[in-house]
Amino acid sequence: MAIDEKMLEETASYIAIQRLLAAYADAVNRRAWGELPELFLEDARMEVTPLQRPPLEVTGPVAIGLFIQASIERFDFLEFVLLNSRLEIRLEAESARARNSICEYRRERATGKWTQVFGVYHDRYRRIDGRWWFEHRVFHPLAATGSDNLLFDVPPRLAALFSEPL
Repeated sequence: MAIDEKMLEETASYIAIQRLLAAYADAVNRRAWGELPELFLEDARMEVTPLQRPPLEVTGPVAIGLFIQASIERFDFLEFVLLNSRLEIRLEAESARARNSICEYRRERATGKWTQVFGVYHDRYRRIDGRWWFEHRVFHPLAATGSDNLLFDVPPRLAALFSEPL
């Protein structure tokens, strides 16, 4: 089978987006908020849809970093882990979409209690001058263990979130 230019470009884009996701996870795990401007477009948006509260939205890499920092401040340990990623790359549009399943392992500073949160990101990426960036992220928490403030919300919400087209 001959490998054509489009296949090579799509493969390179896939690897670049996976590296972008890994860089995000690494920055969150190290709490390196100053690295987010290297990952997010200046007008990038992040939305979070908590189970029992109204959705939240922030715009721009600095605001996104401040939001995440405030959200995880109570944890003395947090490990953000990408579990699975399904990408659809649109080379002609210089864009891509993904559904990314994640888990956060964390320990509450005040109580020493360990919790896990499982969720899914619906992402949009933009390629500018050959480089891939986060353009828009929507995070849907799905379930948690060891926590009193998040409840399992399966299967209706889970089925809907994973059946959305990319």
